[in-house]
Amino acid sequence: MKSMKPKVSFLRLAFTTAIVFFLSAGFSPAPVEINIDVAPNVLNIQSEGTVVTVHTDIAYSAVEGASVELNGIIIAWWKSDSRGQFVAKFNMTEVETLVNAGVLDEGEITLTLAGETKLGVEFSGSQDISVIDVSSVGKK
Repeated sequence: MKSMKPKVSFLRLAFTTAIVFFLSAGFSPAPVEINIDVAPNVLNIQSEGTVVTVHTDIAYSAVEGASVELNGIIIAWWKSDSRGQFVAKFNMTEVETLVNAGVLDEGEITLTLAGETKLGVEFSGSQDISVIDVSSVGKK
């Protein structure tokens, strides 16, 4: 027996159609809440990592990539994952700057990804991650 789940592409079409309808009628839709997954989920400010990656559950084709920010940091680049979802990349040194500037304290912090769709609908999602300051053993 086949599953009765609707196809994801149909849901995207229905969502996009509804947004176009509301915008054309003069309504401003409420911001959309998305789910995000930040990698690394433990940020070691002494690491030699180069990027912070944020995976989302919003369609790549729906996002105005240049509008995306992470706690006010401008996106470095973006791509689609294998499921067609938007993936954002940020320079790790800029994220670490938030910690070093005292904006974010060592411990647990909340990172918020925010942006707009190509139809002008705002979206955002947040995740708590840990921040540590640990040098590698043997690092000089």
